[in-house]
Amino acid sequence: MIEPMQCIGYLVRFLAFCHLISFISFSTVEARTRHYDWEVNYEYKSPDCYKKLAITINGRTPGPTILAQQGDTIIVKLQNNLLTENVAIHWHGIRQIGTPWSDGTGGFTQCPIQPGEKLIYKFVVDRAGTYTYHGHYGMQREAGLYGTIIVLLPNGVSEPFSYDYDRNIILNDWYHKSSDEQATGLSSIPFVFVGEPQSLLINGKGKYNCSLLTTPGACNATNPQCSPHVLTVVPGKTYRLRIGSLTALSALSFEIEGHDITVVEADGSYVEPFVVRNLYIYSGETYSVLVKANQDPSRNYWITINVVSRKPATPTGLAIFNYYPNHPQKPPPTVPTTGPLWNDTTSRLAQSIALKARQGFIDTPPLTSDRAIVLLNTQNKIDGYYKWALNNLSLTFPTTPYLIALKENLTDAFDQNPPPDGYDFASYDIYRVAKNVNATSSNRIYRLRFNSTVDIILQNANTMTVNNSETHPWHLHGHEFWVLGYGMGKYNMSSDGKKYNLVNPIMKNTVPLHPYGWTALRFQANNPGVWAFHCHVESHFYMGMAVVFEEGIEKVGNLPSSIMGCGETKSYNRPRP
Repeated sequence: MIEPMQCIGYLVRFLAFCHLISFISFSTVEARTRHYDWEVNYEYKSPDCYKKLAITINGRTPGPTILAQQGDTIIVKLQNNLLTENVAIHWHGIRQIGTPWSDGTGGFTQCPIQPGEKLIYKFVVDRAGTYTYHGHYGMQREAGLYGTIIVLLPNGVSEPFSYDYDRNIILNDWYHKSSDEQATGLSSIPFVFVGEPQSLLINGKGKYNCSLLTTPGACNATNPQCSPHVLTVVPGKTYRLRIGSLTALSALSFEIEGHDITVVEADGSYVEPFVVRNLYIYSGETYSVLVKANQDPSRNYWITINVVSRKPATPTGLAIFNYYPNHPQKPPPTVPTTGPLWNDTTSRLAQSIALKARQGFIDTPPLTSDRAIVLLNTQNKIDGYYKWALNNLSLTFPTTPYLIALKENLTDAFDQNPPPDGYDFASYDIYRVAKNVNATSSNRIYRLRFNSTVDIILQNANTMTVNNSETHPWHLHGHEFWVLGYGMGKYNMSSDGKKYNLVNPIMKNTVPLHPYGWTALRFQANNPGVWAFHCHVESHFYMGMAVVFEEGIEKVGNLPSSIMGCGETKSYNRPRP
């Protein structure tokens, strides 16, 4: 039983929390420039009770939430206090129109920020919605360098759905090995895969079973850092949950025990609403869902996340859906759900297909494209090393970032030959382990005609393991794309294009490629710059699963000298902010 004074205390904290949310949602829309001063450090943290080094921003992981209004300018002054590591941060889903050098992709759009140095990122958030940010150098995202970006609508503009409160939830998987140790294994002979994560985190909190350790001294189950996240709700109210996933490996199923979830936004685009019990979410995706607190208010409920598309070896991630005025740490009386079957590809594909643009907010794509690029996703062995490749090319980064090399006409910075637009469609068997004897490492890029319409067909295949095809969430920097269709098996060049959804396709920046399937996208090459297109699984990207698009480089303005200082730009003056 809760004592009267305890109840008053909870009420005071809850009302203060509601006041804070109200302040965040409404009073911040006045300013037009948002200034953030961030320091990136290594600190010992215990997000799942196990103590390890994590990368923090101003002492926090996840980092601070960026809150802004559509059209605002964001200025982030980033100080790299990592003693021996470079750093770069990507603003995931922000198109960087006019500021391609602020995309934050080390090796693509900037030289990374060296230890002890600062860099100012400055960009406009031109589109309302839910986005994220994360480390984009090495494998630092999975070390804790990530957070949420929320962009509100302009004054006087309303959402096409109603809710009472706005909350954000960020999901992640968590490893006890350092990202450097994992990267070393991926780059070694013999190959050492990162394996399944030890924990799943909801808003930076999880729970590892400390008794599994032979030396449990580094693990403390009573550490408040790993107490479950609590989402407190008022009975009868409707909540907008902005859910983002920045997992390093895992595709997830998100569920609130006993509650329906209505999907209304995906990657900043309004969705024709549909109701599910569990939401499939892939690394790099964001969703807004509506949840009504309409169940028995005398108890709390589990919020669960579970691994799908890989055979789970990671415990369910847990948070508490707390009905006020129940004690926020009161555990629900039920056993947490283990989620849907991990290998139910049909269910995941059906949810992907269900995403359609909302009526009244449909931006129809061009009916035809100027160019089609088919990317065969394969796992390869190159010079004895395991790699991921597209059309038998595994991307390696040049020492001089592409944007700088192209703008400064440094033609010897990377291979100027174009990569292939397709593969041997007729003879390639996507269901068997292929030798891919011509696979090679490359830093070649795709040069796109400015303002042209480009189709990308992602074709999945077998890995180097028999009867295995991975799920790949693909993310395009600098753009949104129309998702024209999905299919299972090998894409048919003559017939599948006729089945594209050209009426109400959803626009996204991240999309799944399902096992042994294909995904078709269309975008317009109308944003001058150099843009990465890559699998958002951290280890896959590290192993070369990416391509590079250049468009309208001659229209890019003068590059700031602050992004230089590596490769062939070492002699360039790089001022400190």
